[in-house]
Amino acid sequence: MTKQIAIAPDVAAEIAGWLHFLGAEKRMSGKTLEAYARDARQFLGFLAEHLGGAPSLKELAKLTPQDVRAFMAARRSAGVSGRSLMRGLAGARSFARYLERNGKGKVAALTAVRAPKVAKSLPKPLTASAATRVTGVELRAGEAREPWVIARDTAVLALLYGSGLRLSEALSLKVADLRGQPDALTVPGKGNKPRMVPVLPQVSQLITDYMALCPNLPPQGPLFIGARGGPLSPRVVQLVMARLRGALGLPDTATPHALRHSFATHLLARGGDLRAIQELLGHASLSTTQIYTAVDAERLLDVYTSAHPRA
Repeated sequence: MTKQIAIAPDVAAEIAGWLHFLGAEKRMSGKTLEAYARDARQFLGFLAEHLGGAPSLKELAKLTPQDVRAFMAARRSAGVSGRSLMRGLAGARSFARYLERNGKGKVAALTAVRAPKVAKSLPKPLTASAATRVTGVELRAGEAREPWVIARDTAVLALLYGSGLRLSEALSLKVADLRGQPDALTVPGKGNKPRMVPVLPQVSQLITDYMALCPNLPPQGPLFIGARGGPLSPRVVQLVMARLRGALGLPDTATPHALRHSFATHLLARGGDLRAIQELLGHASLSTTQIYTAVDAERLLDVYTSAHPRA
């Protein structure tokens, strides 16, 4: 049962305005909005207990760094990771900036406290051979499943690796999106920012094969549907990937999203331009894409240490 969080009426009204601003002006996705709202409410819920009542806007402006540190300590003691805590503070700070911009007070305590340091973890791409096998049809041969389901799963995974899509982007595609250029697709992207991505001929063929086999594919509906109709669930694709990595002996990091990492890493390793890869991935900042240079450097070091006679 979800615990009810006490929020003062004036704060609740500003939260509604803040979320509308993030969605309409910043074009954040529904899932990002949910996460920001949850993080802000967790902070306010702690303050309600810590201060002995739900704080008003005036009381938020009076918060001290000690109050914020007490929140961080409470979350740490609840087993929250540094990364989750940092994200939670980001949501609270975003709300605070909204209040300040709209003349509703400045929550200076949130900016006075340093966010926890989080060690950066590098993406874990698959090898080119493993990615090719996972997204091919040979590994699925002989499965006791309907042919259209096997064709569907293969087409989804091939899109993730062949075009560098996020799983949510692939599953949001509509049948109508395929009309036009056969070698390119326009995807909505994160935060509803559309971008054009290339589609390899073999990936396009896999999609065509799936559509030919799929029964009752609605012409105006989602491209990838579930066994009972309706949009395909991300969980189904995750379970398919789990079976495939088990068959190939791949680590748990071999997830659907790892295929997107593989797309970027393999392009970079073959001399792909970093700016072009940024556009293909739909990254707002080049610094986000630059993490793949570290992945490639790490791979080169592994090759060096395993092959050099003096290493």
